[in-house]
Amino acid sequence: MHQARLLAELNRQILEAYSRRTTAALRARLPLPVALPWLDKLLLINVQKEVRKDAHVIGRAVQVAKAGQPIDDALVISLLQIAREIDRDFLAQARSPLEIPIRYEAVNPVRTQRIRKLLDAGSRLGVVWSPRRKLRAALAETFPAAELERLLFDLMVLYARETQVLGESVRMPALLSPLRRRVLAGLYETMEKTAQALAREAAGRIRRPKPTLAAR
Repeated sequence: MHQARLLAELNRQILEAYSRRTTAALRARLPLPVALPWLDKLLLINVQKEVRKDAHVIGRAVQVAKAGQPIDDALVISLLQIAREIDRDFLAQARSPLEIPIRYEAVNPVRTQRIRKLLDAGSRLGVVWSPRRKLRAALAETFPAAELERLLFDLMVLYARETQVLGESVRMPALLSPLRRRVLAGLYETMEKTAQALAREAAGRIRRPKPTLAAR
C-alpha cells in the first residue's frame, strides 16, 4: 500500500534521527564515550526493531481507515504478537556481549499505549488522505501544528520508555555494569529532552518541502 509506505518512511526518518541525536547527547555528557559500544549497538538495533513494528501498525491503521473498521482490542493484540516476533530477530542481533531477557510485563503496557496512539493517528490521517493528495497536505488538515508536535513528542517518549526498560534488562560482563548504571540513569532524561526539540523541528519540516531529518 503506497500510502502506508510513505508514512512508514517518514516515521523511519524521524526515529533514526531521534536515535542518532540521543546517542550523540549521551556521548557528550559522559567522560569516556569510547566505552559505550554496547549502548550504540542497543540503540541502533532497537530503532531498527521499532521501525519494523511501526510499519506494521501504520499499514493496519491505513487499512482500517479505508475499510471504515474500528480499532479494537483484537487488532492491538495481533500487533503485540507481531512485535514479539520482531523481538526474536532483535534479540538474536543483540547477543554478544549483550543479553536482553525482555520483561514483557513491563514492556507491553508501554507498547500498547504506543500502538494505540499510532493506530489512532494513522486511521485519522487515512480518512482524509486520498491517493492523489500529498502526505504533508493530509497531515496539515488532520493535525494542527501544535497537535502534530505533541503527537510526535508522545510517540517518541513512549519509545524512550520502552528503550529504558530494555536497557534495564541488559545483562553484560560485570566490568561494564557500573558504566551501564550510569548511562541508564540519564537515558530517559536525555531521550525526553531530545524528543522535545526533534518533535518541534519535525512538525515544522513536515509542513515544508524536503522533510528529511539529519543529525546535528
